[in-house]
Amino acid sequence: MSGRSVALLAVVGVPTLFYLSVPLGERTAYKSRRYAQETAALKALQSLNTAQVQYNSQFGRYARSLSELGPSASNLIPADLAGGEKQSYKFTLTGTPQGYSAQAVPVAFGSTGSRTFYTDQSLILRENYGPQPATGSSKEVGSQAAKPTRSAP
Repeated sequence: MSGRSVALLAVVGVPTLFYLSVPLGERTAYKSRRYAQETAALKALQSLNTAQVQYNSQFGRYARSLSELGPSASNLIPADLAGGEKQSYKFTLTGTPQGYSAQAVPVAFGSTGSRTFYTDQSLILRENYGPQPATGSSKEVGSQAAKPTRSAP
């Protein structure tokens, strides 16, 4: 290799390699943050289920809204969750003839989460990989059938 080639490699090659390696690290951090937000959404739905069981035992019915479970009412869930948004997920709680249903969807699908979640008085957590909200017929969280399949390269 001539002196010019080495100099060119040093000037262009090393910074290029560094530049190409940064997005990989960012993508890993990005996926980790998204996974943490999805996990937090699942924990929040578990908290909603627990709060609903307590509310039902105190009042003889399930709460029909998040605000009924919040600090200004029964004080069973934190204010941010009662407000409908927690850690980049939006939460809804609806009273149904059988009890209740709760959903969690990412604020910005794809960046704050890639799954939507659902639960109801059965206390089963369900998920959907995709932007469509999870429902009572979605796969249970953690079941193999719920995970997207990847084709071989």
